[in-house]
Amino acid sequence: MEATNNQTLTCRYGFTVPGSSLTGLADIHPEWVREITPEDMAVVAQAAERLGYDNLACAEHVGIPSDVEPVRGGRYYDPLPLFGYLAAVTSRIRFLTYVLVLGYHHPLAIAKRYGTLDRMSGGRLVLGVGVGSLKQEFELLGLGGAEFEQRGARADDALRALRASLGHRLPEYKGPFYNFGDLIVDPCAIQLNMPLWIGGRSARSLRRAVELADGWAPFGLSVAEQSEMIARARETPAWNARREPLEITLRHDGMLDPLDQPGKAADRVGAVFAAGATQLHVVFAHRSRNHFVEQLEALSALKV
Repeated sequence: MEATNNQTLTCRYGFTVPGSSLTGLADIHPEWVREITPEDMAVVAQAAERLGYDNLACAEHVGIPSDVEPVRGGRYYDPLPLFGYLAAVTSRIRFLTYVLVLGYHHPLAIAKRYGTLDRMSGGRLVLGVGVGSLKQEFELLGLGGAEFEQRGARADDALRALRASLGHRLPEYKGPFYNFGDLIVDPCAIQLNMPLWIGGRSARSLRRAVELADGWAPFGLSVAEQSEMIARARETPAWNARREPLEITLRHDGMLDPLDQPGKAADRVGAVFAAGATQLHVVFAHRSRNHFVEQLEALSALKV
């Protein structure tokens, strides 16, 4: 991707918008992230776009039980308004939901809301979705019992329903869980083939990506674990039956500090691409907004 500072990134990178989620207890994060403002997010987004980064990500949770906060964190910005704001202050960088929980939404609701976002952003949305695992949150939304237990099968049907809906003003679909037709969804997404990526940390999430989606974006796994899962998936008939290569967005081990530890950062980035990644989801060490932007600049200049 060509960057306006005359650098060309040889690798594709994305990262979660700083402050849009605070995983674990909030006090382990730098103060600037805990107190982040929309202006801070805009500055980071514009710097990433200037440097040629591929995407900005945001996760989704509606409500986190207080006893789960030490593990899951308590803050999660909603991706829809956040990306709407950032789309207005950028022009090229893509937006990745990493991830929407499919069970929390009817596919038509996703097609309408995120289709509108796709149109408002000029076709820059990547829809990352997952099955979800936080049972208490399902129950909070009135989705406990059978709906939680069947969430994998429902997610597969939702993916097929999304394929039939995104970018279509007159969507039609008939499946085991979702059935609709003879209705108008307007506006709809610009992208007729909006990228659908699957998040998760299980072999089933990768299999779902291979069979039903365009990409796999795991989390909570080491590079070695990710590499092993990809190697196994490549041996399956479903992998060889794909018409298009699978986008694979992996995470590195630890935190990257390309500014102060460029050699170590280069090794970690190289290990991710050697594991089979087509792009890298970056987690930086940082202490201020300016320092975060400096890390973006250092990584964009890093020779991997």
